[in-house]
Formats: sequence, structure tokens, C-alpha cells
Amino acid sequence: MTEDDADELTYADAGVDIDASEAATAALIGAVGESAGDYAGLLDIGDRYLALATDGVGTKLLVADALGDYSTVGIDCVAMNVNDLVAAGIRPVAFVDYLAVDEPDETFAEQVGVGLSRGAELAGLELVGGETAVMPEVVTGLDLAGTCAGLAAKDAVFAGEARPGDALVGWRSSGIHSNGLTLAREAVTRDHAYTDPAPFDGHDTLGEALLEPTRIYTDLLDPMRAHDVRAAAHVTGGGWTNLTRLGTHRYVVEDPFDAQPVFEFVQRVGNVSDEEMHRTFNTGTGFVAAAAPADAETLAAETGGRVIGHVESTSETDGSVAIRDLEL
Repeated sequence: MTEDDADELTYADAGVDIDASEAATAALIGAVGESAGDYAGLLDIGDRYLALATDGVGTKLLVADALGDYSTVGIDCVAMNVNDLVAAGIRPVAFVDYLAVDEPDETFAEQVGVGLSRGAELAGLELVGGETAVMPEVVTGLDLAGTCAGLAAKDAVFAGEARPGDALVGWRSSGIHSNGLTLAREAVTRDHAYTDPAPFDGHDTLGEALLEPTRIYTDLLDPMRAHDVRAAAHVTGGGWTNLTRLGTHRYVVEDPFDAQPVFEFVQRVGNVSDEEMHRTFNTGTGFVAAAAPADAETLAAETGGRVIGHVESTSETDGSVAIRDLEL
């Protein structure tokens, strides 16, 4: 953590209040039904479940617009949806996109399409359609979202509840993914431009580092099923607090993957606290699963993951997360 607390930047300062967002989401869930709070909505269609998830790219689009490079945001759009299905134990099978623009532009539309096609290829699903809407007084620039459909046998869906004594297996993220960009953008642009050279390896410019596409985790689905994963979490909005979606327990993360240099840069130039970083970003670990210790060890060894922590019982009503002794 940096020393000058007076200039410390938070996600709320940047324009996104997590607590207010969660309260709004709770209000929506209360109006439409509890299943809306799950990673994916499940529909019983006989011997299988049909699952649906919907999500967008968020303010990462502003970085793409600043650089004039929309070629990867389609991957993010696919990833943010399919990863939520994978977290439920559902195999993604089809995707539809929704592109809203203030005026039509063939160049960026083509680039978005390239990313969507690549995302579908990586996820192993079909693009089955989409919609482009021109709405000049509603949208400034563009917005990109999508909906993913998945199928799973009823006995293949994860139970959704970790148990005290379980081990936590983590898999590395590819970078910031498509979450927390409001904070990252605010931090980076305090004293830098997106076109400035990146002061770390792996990317030419800071903007390229922010645009690194979200990793897609569909390759983990069969191994997780084979090793009796009880529940999984896609580390996205809310950062590490996503682990509490695995049940009301205490999640102790002792050995997460190291954060990529882009996170360290964002923290330094934005003077962002350790707690705020972990409550906003994936900080290096993009997907987590809970399983019995023996299964977890084998799963990690077979998939390039590693055991990063464990699950403890707790008396708290909402669950909690401790990452390297920092309580979130």
C-alpha cells in the first residue's frame, strides 16, 4: 500500500459503489425471484437443465474506444457469460450478442465481430445470432452485451455449496479481465495516457494491458466434474468476495497467484489499498473451485491450477474471505 492516504483511490471514488450496486441487485432479485442471484438461471427441461446467463463488457469499452481497437472486447463479452455458466457446472452451447451504437460504423462492428468469433471458438460454442441497435440519444459510442445458453444433465450441475474442510483450487487470470475497469481507468489516467509505454513486460502500451481479454475457463468443466467439485466461483464483480457465493463459510486464501504487473501499476499510480484491490479485481486468480482436499490436489495437478486455500466454518451470516491474512 502506498503512503499518501489523502490521495487514495477507491472504486466508489471512481464512480462504482459496490455496496450500492449490491443493494440494487438485491432489490431486483427480490422483485423477480431468488434464482436471479445465481451465476446462471436454470430451467428444468426434463432430464436436463437449460441455463441462461447475460453480461456485458462494461467500461472496458472506453479503453477500446480511446485506442480505436475493438478486436478483443468480443472475447470479453463471451467470456463474462460462459465463465458464469462454468461456475455452475453448465456447458455453454450458444451465444447471442447485442451491440448498441449511437451511429453505425462498419470498422468497429467488424472488429467486435472478430472478437466474438474468437471468443466462441475458445469457448467451444456457437454464435447463433445477435442484434445491432442504433440509438443516438440513448447510447454514446457503443455498448456490447450478450446472452449465453448452456445445457447440463441434472447430476452434472455443481451442488453450489462448499463444506468446511474443503480445499480451494485456483486458476490464474489473464489480467484485469472485464471487471473493475472504472477504477483501473481512473488510476491509470491520473498521470498517464493509454498510449504511454507500459513500464512492465508483456504489453507495449498501458491501454493494451488494460485490454488483455478475459480468460475463458470452459476447459475446466470436465476435470472439475471428474474430481467432484462441489461449487465454483468466477472472480469478477466484487473481486475475492465472490467466494462467499459458495456458501456461508470463511474462505482462507493463503497462496493465491501473484498479481500481474498491471495490477501492481494500477495500485501504485492510483494509491489503492490492498483491501480495495482485492474487493474490486481478481488480482491474478480468475476462477476458484471447492472440493475435498484429495480431489483438489489431483484437480490442480491435472489442470495447471493450484491449491490456494481452504474453507472453514463461521458464525457469520454472510460468510467472509481472508486473503493473506487480510480480512475482506
